[in-house]
Amino acid sequence: MIKLHIIIGSMRPVRAGLPVGLWIEALAKADERFEVTLVDLAEVNLPFLDEPEMPHLGKYSHEHTKAWSRTIDAADAFVFVMPEYNAGVSPALKNALDFLSAEWKHKAVGLVSYGGISAGMRGVQTLKPTLLQLNLMPVPAAVPIPFVSGMIDDEGGFVPTDAVVQGAGRMLDGVAEWTGVLAPLRRPESD
Repeated sequence: MIKLHIIIGSMRPVRAGLPVGLWIEALAKADERFEVTLVDLAEVNLPFLDEPEMPHLGKYSHEHTKAWSRTIDAADAFVFVMPEYNAGVSPALKNALDFLSAEWKHKAVGLVSYGGISAGMRGVQTLKPTLLQLNLMPVPAAVPIPFVSGMIDDEGGFVPTDAVVQGAGRMLDGVAEWTGVLAPLRRPESD
């Protein structure tokens, strides 16, 4: 079973990321290929990158970094639920990525973006160089959600269109496929 971590990449008190994240979590939990963990960056609450050493050294001095390292290391793959801020990636998600290095390596990531008319895709495009630098594989099938506020119901739940649901299915298929392809690269080298 693939250990899939769904990371909500916004920390704003009022955000579409939480209902969208809860929706994709339920969808992934219904898929027998995945063991799902929801990771909300608002709950993780990392400070702005405060480690004295470079992340690639893996010499973490703060307990919040060590806990974050354990969380990310435990995953086989990810889905990032992300808004677009000023045509870019949210600072909370970028900061969370920058804290670590090896823990991200050779893992697939599905991207669920949301916003207005651009559906968060400008944020996705600005994030991809960082993902590639960390050796994360963004799967080709993304889930852009335009005009997300119109898909939040009176109770605060996310009500996706059929196209969004179909896109999410393709994205989860891609995450599963790429996780299998990358698995041999994640195995520790034998002595």
